[in-house]
Amino acid sequence: MQNRAQWQSRLGFILAATGSAVGLGNVWKFPYITGMNGGGLFVLIYLLCIAGVGLPILAAEVLLGRTTAQSPVGAFRNLSGKGSPWVLVGLLGVITAGTILSYYGVVAGWCLDYILLSVDGRLLGTAPEEIPSLFPELYGDATRNVVWLTIFVAATIWVILGGVRRGVEKASRILMPLLFVMLAVLLVNSFTLPGLGEAVDFLFAPRPENLTPAGVLEALGHSFFSLSVAMGAMLTYGSYLSKSESIPATSLAVGGLDTVISVVACLVLFPIIFSFGMEASSGPGLVFMSIPTALVQLPLGALWSVLFFALLFLAAWSSAISLLEVLVAYGIDEWKLSRRKSTLLFGSVIYLLGIPSALSGSEGFFGKGLQELTGRNWFDWFDYVASNWFLPLGGLGISIFVAWKLEDQLRRTAFTEGTPEAWQARLYAGWLMLLRYLAPVAIVAIFLHVIGVI
Repeated sequence: MQNRAQWQSRLGFILAATGSAVGLGNVWKFPYITGMNGGGLFVLIYLLCIAGVGLPILAAEVLLGRTTAQSPVGAFRNLSGKGSPWVLVGLLGVITAGTILSYYGVVAGWCLDYILLSVDGRLLGTAPEEIPSLFPELYGDATRNVVWLTIFVAATIWVILGGVRRGVEKASRILMPLLFVMLAVLLVNSFTLPGLGEAVDFLFAPRPENLTPAGVLEALGHSFFSLSVAMGAMLTYGSYLSKSESIPATSLAVGGLDTVISVVACLVLFPIIFSFGMEASSGPGLVFMSIPTALVQLPLGALWSVLFFALLFLAAWSSAISLLEVLVAYGIDEWKLSRRKSTLLFGSVIYLLGIPSALSGSEGFFGKGLQELTGRNWFDWFDYVASNWFLPLGGLGISIFVAWKLEDQLRRTAFTEGTPEAWQARLYAGWLMLLRYLAPVAIVAIFLHVIGVI
C-alpha cells in the first residue's frame, strides 16, 4: 500500500463510489422499469434485493481491491496465484468497464444536447406534441452524436489525468453535492404539482396484482446492476481505500445513497407524469420523450429542463470517471505505464470504440446496416453483451471467489478491519451467508432471465 494512491478521507471514497454507482440507471432506468412493473410492491422487492444481493457483492468487490491494493487483474492474480483461471474474472471486469464506457458517452451526449435545446429555446419553442420526435432526430444525427461523444470523453480524460486525489476525489467532492442539490430542487418542484398524491400512491401502495414473476427478476437484476458492481469500478476504488476504514460501513453508505437517489428520482418524475396525464409505463422513452414534453409546459419550463438534463449528465459523468479509472489503473499496474500515458491510451481507445455507437442511429453499417443483418445495431449489441453476459458472469465470479476460494482468516480479517469489534462477528457471518448462498443463486436467476430461459 505504500506506493498506492489513497483517498484523502472516508467521505472522499463514499462520494467517489456513490458517483460510480449513481448513473443513468438511477435517473433513467429505475423510474421507467418501476412504471412498467406497477410501482408499489416492485419498489419494496427492489429494496430487499439491494440489501440481500447488491450490498454483499459490493462489499466483496471493495474487499478484493483493498486487500491487494491492485486493479482487477492484479487482485485476482495475487489472491489465486499466477496462471490461475480466476484472473479471467478480473480481466472480464476491465473489458466490461471499457465496453460500457464506449456507449455510455453517447447517452451522456444526448443529455448535453437536450441541455443546449433547453438553453437556446428550441425545446420551449416546440409544440408539446412534436417534442417526442426530437429524440429520433438526434439519434439519427451522426455528426451531433460524435461531437458530444468527443466532448464527453475529453472531459472524462481531463478528470482522470489529475490522479486519485486531485482528479477523481476532487471531482466527486464537487459533482456529487451538485447532483444532490439539483435533485433536491427538482424534488421540491415536483412536490408542488397536482399529481404528487397519485405518484406517491403509485410508488408505495402495494398492488400484488401488478407484479409478475418477470417483474421480480427485473427488480433483482437492477438491484445488482445499479450498484456498479462486476465492472471493476468498486474493486479499483477499493484499492485506494485505507485499511482503517470499515468495509461494511462504507459499503452501506454507498448502497444507501444510491438507493435513496433512485427512489427520489421516481418522486421527481412520477408527479410530473401524473400531472400531465401521461402513462407511467411509457418505457425507455420516458426521459427523452415524455418528460421533456411535460417540463416545457411547467412555469419556468426551460429552467426545469436544464436542471433535469444537467442532473442526468452529472450522473453519467461521475460513472464514466470510475469506468475510465478501471482501465487506467489496469494500464498502470499491469503495463507499468505512467498515469498520463495510460489515461491518454485508454481514453483514445474508448473514444474510437464509441464512434460506432455514435453512428448507430444512422443509415450506415454500424446503424441500420448491422441491424438488418443481426437484429441489433452496434450500440444495442454492446449494451446487450455487457448487461446480459459480462455483468452477470463477473458478479458470479466475484461472489464465488470471495465466498468459497479465499482462505477464511484472510477474508474475515479483510472484511472486519476498521469495524467496531462488537459488530464484527455478526456482520461477517451474515455477509458471508448471503454471499455464499443467496447471491450466486440470484445471479444465475438474473442470467437465465435476461437470456430468456425463465
